[in-house]
Amino acid sequence: MSIRRTASAPLRNTFGVQAQAGVLIECDDTDELAALLTGELAGSAPLVVGGGSNLLIVEGPALALAPTARAMRVLARGHARESVQVGAGAHEDAATIVRADAGVEWDGFVRWTLAQGLAGLENLALIPGTVGASPIQNIGAYGVEVGERIHAVEAIDRRDGSVRRFSATDCAFAYRDSVFKHDLDRWLIVAVEFALPSADALGVDGLRLDYSGIREELAAMGLHAAGARDGNTAITPARVCDAVTRLRQRKLPDPAVVGNAGSFFKNPIVPAATADALKSEHPALPVFPAGDAALRKLSAAWLIDASGWKGRRWHEGSGDAGVSERHALVLVNHGRASGAELLALARAVAADVETRFGIRIEPEPRLVGATW
Repeated sequence: MSIRRTASAPLRNTFGVQAQAGVLIECDDTDELAALLTGELAGSAPLVVGGGSNLLIVEGPALALAPTARAMRVLARGHARESVQVGAGAHEDAATIVRADAGVEWDGFVRWTLAQGLAGLENLALIPGTVGASPIQNIGAYGVEVGERIHAVEAIDRRDGSVRRFSATDCAFAYRDSVFKHDLDRWLIVAVEFALPSADALGVDGLRLDYSGIREELAAMGLHAAGARDGNTAITPARVCDAVTRLRQRKLPDPAVVGNAGSFFKNPIVPAATADALKSEHPALPVFPAGDAALRKLSAAWLIDASGWKGRRWHEGSGDAGVSERHALVLVNHGRASGAELLALARAVAADVETRFGIRIEPEPRLVGATW
């Protein structure tokens, strides 16, 4: 059967918040999903769930829908790519097109592409969640955004059940943003295609190594650009994946041990003049380019840490909501925290940052049953 229904179903979420959907419908067939959305579910707005890694559930929904298809395959090799300038550079002239269904676990997909001899996603290793969720907020880490490697996205239009194919340009990718994020109740992503260069063609010069300790981690692993492949000292995409994994495991709490949704706040984008003034007053504040000469990206983690929140617990309610002692961007559930408690903590953190620095920070995860 392609459709399974469960009443009063616990909703998986990496925050570990105890929440239920009135009804959870799981489906692994695109045609069946389209029929559901235009048939018995027409006019409803079910919460679409994947791995639950980008959700803060304050109140469980009446209805949740989970696309569960998990196929991965190579579609074409040597494909001429669309010439799109994104992130740090333009797409390569040729690539291999791979396709993954929405229900595929993201980190497993990254490692599958590496096993195919492909590169481009290694900096995004160990991000929790599913492939279907990756385009929505244009997930990113260690200097790479997934939109740089997406070739196309297939999504069901909930209004009429039609399946639309979005090119990378159609997706309107921006920092933690996309066309899908602006219309969450319209589009249900069922598959994503990626255009990836071969590891050999990309070479070490094409790897993104100049972000947040990657080169240092590779050096600690005994790897370097001039290393011999046959001596296992060369830097390769698979070894960058290993380095990123080590960094993430060391810096970020494991959701299987301590509930969290990774980085909770987005790095704020501000006018260059605002960034310059803050930098003058606070020389240690990290400031990054923002893809526009008139704008700068500030480190939300630094702002939160400087406001005194890193490692603190929120003492209202259960007392189990807190800010990670490993990373100031990460809110954590030490056991019994509710979604409402975590949201109250997030609001308190944001209010303190704004009071101290005059900068507003906003959440990355989707809030379910509440607004910011």
